[in-house]
Amino acid sequence: MKGPILVGIAGGTGSGKTTVARRILGAFDEEVICLDMDSYYCDLSHLSKEDRRKVNFDHPDAFDTELFTEHLQRLGRGEGIEKPVYSFSRSVRTGETISVSPAPIILVEGILVLADPAVRQLLDAKIFVDADDDIRFIRRLQRDVAERARSLDSVINQYKSTVRPMHYSFVEPSKRYADVIIPRGGKNDIAISMVVADIESRLIQINGR
Repeated sequence: MKGPILVGIAGGTGSGKTTVARRILGAFDEEVICLDMDSYYCDLSHLSKEDRRKVNFDHPDAFDTELFTEHLQRLGRGEGIEKPVYSFSRSVRTGETISVSPAPIILVEGILVLADPAVRQLLDAKIFVDADDDIRFIRRLQRDVAERARSLDSVINQYKSTVRPMHYSFVEPSKRYADVIIPRGGKNDIAISMVVADIESRLIQINGR
């Protein structure tokens, strides 16, 4: 029996990646888990609070890609992992972890999932979730203010200085590696149904179900 199916879900901030992942999760009940790349931001506890604010969180170097890749490899071998817990309000790892057990389907979600060759080569299917820039910015603004204790000005300044340029430098170019591009994110019922059907077909082929 082949190992689990790894499905990468990438796209810009606020594109609807998480919504797409949740809809796929809902279609398979307990057969699928999701590993989010956001949990693998580098720990910045060695920096002052002021210096943490200067970090470019949308650049590949902001992520602990080595640990992320290692955990994907372990899940692919059918082994469990301890996923780090990250505090977005403080930009540090809390020291706590979440136990993640392997599953037949593993969704791998994050803005740079398709941008890193080491991660990309582990994926069996690659999805890019697309959305208009203004929609993505509004969603980012709402999320960071409501969930990450950010001020309106800080979100806008960060978007202009790092989020937008990094999107066009790293995220948008990774679209060319996608097997499927989903416009309108979680609202695209037809595209999501097609992805779910493809995953079901893969499960049947590898497990003989």
